[in-house]
Amino acid sequence: MQLSTISQSATMSSREIAELVGATHDSVLKTVRRLIAEGVVFGNETLYKHPQNGQTYPEFVLDFRNTMVVASGYSAELRARIIDRWNELEAAASQTAPSFKLPATFSEALRLAAEQAEKIESQALQLQHQQPAVEFVDRYTVATGLKGVREVCKILKANERQFVDWMTESGIMYRLAGRLTPYQPHIDAGRFLVKTGLSGDGHAFSSPKFTAKGVSWVAGEWGKFQVSGRG
Repeated sequence: MQLSTISQSATMSSREIAELVGATHDSVLKTVRRLIAEGVVFGNETLYKHPQNGQTYPEFVLDFRNTMVVASGYSAELRARIIDRWNELEAAASQTAPSFKLPATFSEALRLAAEQAEKIESQALQLQHQQPAVEFVDRYTVATGLKGVREVCKILKANERQFVDWMTESGIMYRLAGRLTPYQPHIDAGRFLVKTGLSGDGHAFSSPKFTAKGVSWVAGEWGKFQVSGRG
């Protein structure tokens, strides 16, 4: 199959890329995040549930183009494995892709319109319920500036342990020498400010703080997580 004929209907996860190239998933995640920060890769970071322990972890879902950019750092043999797997995904997608069926009768058309109206109304109600909280966070963070994790949890009325677990599993922060540290793309996006210096006894320290922009952003992401039912 010519690469130019492969459609964008299928996707590949960073976990599957790791399996195909024989690398750890963490290393593939770091590669994808670095390429996203450099502006050469675009992908959706989502959560998946581990089938054995039931915990959720971050992964990326990539289309063909972005998968190939990530794979370019590996050997020709490993790139060939990914291309072969893409061929399998495309063949499966072409056989199972659902086709949209136009309503055959006036009653079917009315039923379809009613279902769409219910979905739109439900989404509008969710946004309406979230709006007061979002507006409060916006006003609060503009007035008060930098915030630590504990302060953000108080603002959001979130359980601190659950909030920290969610941030590490979502690829927002990671633990380094027992300290929470934001990933560089979030620092570059202006969501965190990391203060560094020397303590009184001469030891180096770093203290990450949410910026006002970061608190507003994380409030929205936390709200989506809660609404999804996983929180």
